[in-house]
Amino acid sequence: QVQLVESGGGLVQPGGSLRLSCSASGSIFSIHIMGWYRQAPGSQRELVATSTSGGSPNYADSVKGRFTISRDDAKNTVYLQMNSLKVEDTAVYYCNVGVVSSSTRPYKYLELWGQGTPVTVSS
Repeated sequence: QVQLVESGGGLVQPGGSLRLSCSASGSIFSIHIMGWYRQAPGSQRELVATSTSGGSPNYADSVKGRFTISRDDAKNTVYLQMNSLKVEDTAVYYCNVGVVSSSTRPYKYLELWGQGTPVTVSS
């Protein structure tokens, strides 16, 4: 089995910064894609940023220039540095990971979601 644990959400004033973390653990053979999505109240879940192994990051237009996704493959961890936060960034942020799990034979590709961490931007 593979588990994801998120951390780093909270309350911040407009213009402030937060850093989210998501760590994967368990029977991991390889990780291909790691990313962040968010869901505001009354809205659908939307992509924020993704990072593929060896590829360039991809960002939603609404966060380009303000958010940065990075990953530490040695720690199976993905980060989301959020700067210049706006009220409209308020949402629950979910980590999404595409991983090949070695817990079964043959190995299986799994798409996993974190438990979600709330981010509130308010004065």
